Amino acid sequence: MGAIPTALLFIVLVLAYQFLIQGPLTAVLAKRRALTEGAIEDARKAVAVAEAKAQEYAERLRQARSGAYKLREQRAKQWTAERDAALDAARQAAGQKVREAQAELEAEAAAARAALQASAADLAGRAVRAVLPAVAGGSR
Repeated sequence: MGAIPTALLFIVLVLAYQFLIQGPLTAVLAKRRALTEGAIEDARKAVAVAEAKAQEYAERLRQARSGAYKLREQRAKQWTAERDAALDAARQAAGQKVREAQAELEAEAAAARAALQASAADLAGRAVRAVLPAVAGGSR
């Protein structure tokens, strides 16, 4: 019978341990675990948000680079077109000057031909007069 008070004391001690120590300790540990898991989940969400923003920024950067490249290409095409237009205008102006010079040269050549023909006719007339009076006067 001496064991009954010891057994009752042990049972009371176990029940007191359950209510006073293990229950609150289990609740505190569960709360810590929930807070830790919540913090881990929050960190995962923050990482996911950061990755999404990084992808968004990378996409914006790609678009900006693409836009800059297209603008540079457009400007190069514009400059090439302007250069080609200036070259065409210079070619046309040079062609026009060549045509004008050819026309002027042809006019001068025609005037020279006309002058040569006129002087040739005059020289032929002089030669005929110079030869004919001598021939006509010598045969009489």
